[in-house]
Amino acid sequence: MGKRIEKVLAANRGEIAIRIFRACTELDIHTVAIYSKEDYGSYHRYKADEAYLVGEGKKPIDAYLDIEGIIAIAKMSGVDAIHPGYGFLSENIEFAKRCEEEGIIFIGPESRHLDMFGDKVKARTQAELADIPVIPGSDGPVTNVEEVKEFGEQYGFPIIIKASLGGGGRGMRIVEKIEEVEEAYDRAKSEAKAAFGNDEVYVERFIQNPKHIEVQILADTHGNIVHLYERDCSVQRRHQKVVEVAPSVSLSEDLRKGFVRQPSSWQKY
Repeated sequence: MGKRIEKVLAANRGEIAIRIFRACTELDIHTVAIYSKEDYGSYHRYKADEAYLVGEGKKPIDAYLDIEGIIAIAKMSGVDAIHPGYGFLSENIEFAKRCEEEGIIFIGPESRHLDMFGDKVKARTQAELADIPVIPGSDGPVTNVEEVKEFGEQYGFPIIIKASLGGGGRGMRIVEKIEEVEEAYDRAKSEAKAAFGNDEVYVERFIQNPKHIEVQILADTHGNIVHLYERDCSVQRRHQKVVEVAPSVSLSEDLRKGFVRQPSSWQKY
């Protein structure tokens, strides 16, 4: 049995942090909030047992990306674990590594898995190694506008420029024609840097009017694994999911059975 978690720091803000605190309270786990100067009066600050200012002197988003500042608060307050929520540092491999180095549980994937899947470029590589079909994309990150233009000329427009790290629709720009490449490239990199602390981007052929269907998998360090079948996330705004429908009305039963093949070692939820 692993060590029982007695105290959790939520490395996030607002509703996301409040959800974490609610779950911890139900499990009789003490909670720690962090807040930027601008979030002094934010509701999440008052929903935790303790709250500390992070990233003093930094911009609001940068405060929640302050890895060393968050680690320092975690050590000072004696937490066992850090929950990153989603966005911000949730897929940041350096943050997960720092938690591991300090003996703090990172509630999320291990750093080796974040390295594999948190970086979308590496995730594409893993999909290809597993013989999973992928849409045409750049062979690794793109480092200049000309590479993006060459990709568009080879595969045709529209294309989409995406941040390599993070999610939530941030750092993504659709490019309909070659004249739009330069502005889209600069904006995608700028937004990726602001949101995830890394401006690396890559390019894919853009699929119009797709069906976006996911299968969510949950696992713990004890080898327990469950899946929650599929959910249809096709209704989006600015690449951000607005409505999720489960089960998907777009899948036939035969396709669903093939979609969620269940190894004998998995527990059915």
